Amino acid sequence: MRVLVVEDERHIAAAVERGLRAEGFGVDIAYDGESALHLAQYGDYAAIILDLMLPGRNGYDVCRTLRTEDVTTPVLVLTAKDGEYDEADALDLGADDYLTKPFSFVVLLAHVRALMRRRTPQRPAVLRAGDLWLDPGAHRCGRGDTVLELTPREFGLLEYLLRHPDAVVSKTELLAQVWDAWYEGDPNIVEVYVGYLRRKIDTPYGRSSIETVRGVGYRLDGRGG
Repeated sequence: MRVLVVEDERHIAAAVERGLRAEGFGVDIAYDGESALHLAQYGDYAAIILDLMLPGRNGYDVCRTLRTEDVTTPVLVLTAKDGEYDEADALDLGADDYLTKPFSFVVLLAHVRALMRRRTPQRPAVLRAGDLWLDPGAHRCGRGDTVLELTPREFGLLEYLLRHPDAVVSKTELLAQVWDAWYEGDPNIVEVYVGYLRRKIDTPYGRSSIETVRGVGYRLDGRGG
């Protein structure tokens, strides 16, 4: 799942990015309103974290424009402006939530996950494929009663596959959603991490949940392999 962070204070943007990546999210960053608008219009994001005071277009204008263009991605305003009228204006222009600086990352993460749950209430809190399960909120996964230890990247990869069971997902899509929309490294890194996942979620249990579709990408068996 990818999140767009719009923040002109680079140390704050970097801190939020580190925290989200540690939780398995893919993250893109925009430092000004114009770049944020372009990314939000054409990117596939689970949520947008939006500062209000930005160079160029401010956050109010970005939010208003997105809603006018029927972009429905949940927007969490994160700002130092803590007046009640500032909050009311942001919500009236289409923001879904409002959090003031300084903030706790634990609280920020809880707000982001709550936005994602409200956007897709039909999705179960725990994703399952047979006895393979993953709890995004608790950041835990396992096979049956056995809890598995995954790295943040492995967790993000498995979460994306579990959200698209029985569908073929391309390497390009996985790179964009789990790594970075502008990742310029070796695309075979996806194959490497799929291998890591298989050794943790399949091999010890005699399963084969992740199928390689040659020349296309990967498919996760909705029955768990």
